[in-house]
Amino acid sequence: MRMLLVTGTGGAGRTTHAAATALAAARRGHKVLLVCGDPIDWLPQQHGLDVRRVDPGAHFRAELLALQEHAAPALDLLGAARLDGEELTELPGSDRYAFLKALREAADADADLAVVDLPPLHDAVALLALPGQLRRYLRRLLPTERQAARALRPMLAQLAGVPMPAEWLYRTAARWDADLATVQQLVDAPGTGVRLVVEPGPAAAAALRAASAGLALHRLPLDAVVANRVLPTASADPWLAALAARQQAHLKELRDTHDALHEVPHTGHDPRTPDELAALGHLPDPAAAPRAEWTVEDRRADDGVLVWRIPLPGAARSDLGLVRRGDELVLTVGRFRHIAPLPSALRRCTVSGAALRDGVLSVRFTPDPGLWPRTP
Repeated sequence: MRMLLVTGTGGAGRTTHAAATALAAARRGHKVLLVCGDPIDWLPQQHGLDVRRVDPGAHFRAELLALQEHAAPALDLLGAARLDGEELTELPGSDRYAFLKALREAADADADLAVVDLPPLHDAVALLALPGQLRRYLRRLLPTERQAARALRPMLAQLAGVPMPAEWLYRTAARWDADLATVQQLVDAPGTGVRLVVEPGPAAAAALRAASAGLALHRLPLDAVVANRVLPTASADPWLAALAARQQAHLKELRDTHDALHEVPHTGHDPRTPDELAALGHLPDPAAAPRAEWTVEDRRADDGVLVWRIPLPGAARSDLGLVRRGDELVLTVGRFRHIAPLPSALRRCTVSGAALRDGVLSVRFTPDPGLWPRTP
């Protein structure tokens, strides 16, 4: 199954574009799964098209009630009053975890293509990076090797004087890790791409540059950029003609930022039926965009360093942050952050400098004489 992840700037029409793309693929004879965060109740289930809506409230209630059930002995010991499902309202940020569950279920769907209507740009990038981050947290907080000592937990609890983690906690962590690994594999699969929907305007080019850098930071390929609601240029109305001229100037900025730009004309209203979606015209087919490679160049013979080259198109020097933390490199680009494990050769080196040129961050590493193997 291929997956198309659709995001964009707020109000640019990403939900409409996701629905139109899914409907067009279904009408071409493909089995399509459409996962949407916003309701698309007016798009009926059709032959070849399965529409599923993410429900953060239902997911939050189910997870919290399950956690409460597992922790029942401790809660009863404390005299806590149980919470009922009817009184639970999801907390801010819980929609991200509901999306992860929806992506996990999408991995088992009988479909040729899954189209996912993601939240706006920054939240979408954070969501796609979440499986790797959560798995990292689980490994730090509940190391799997500690499960081997579960037979010794009663004795360890007596020696330490504190209760040891319950078995259900490790089982839950293992289930979470397996589900997160499935989502991460789906996002990292060669057939997965991200499509960005923007409306030509003053902030569109900056949003596209930020999106390119944020996606590249997490090695997510940009499938296509869609300029939505493009006004006709031939208008007798002076006001509309002036507005279209300004929009054309912003479109030029977008073309300068991204080579392949697909324009969708303004229909005068938001499509609300399958026929109106089909009237949007030809939409770009989901394409398997190549993922940028992070390569290590050996320049010890000439400069005595190894160089880790990290493509970051759209990044600006003022937005970059770089910190070495043990065997990891913490990279920050504007509002986006990624913790990347160092290749084995670079772990025996110290960071000696970095430079950003032509959209590529080059991090220089100098071999540590105390760690680098000596040649006879």
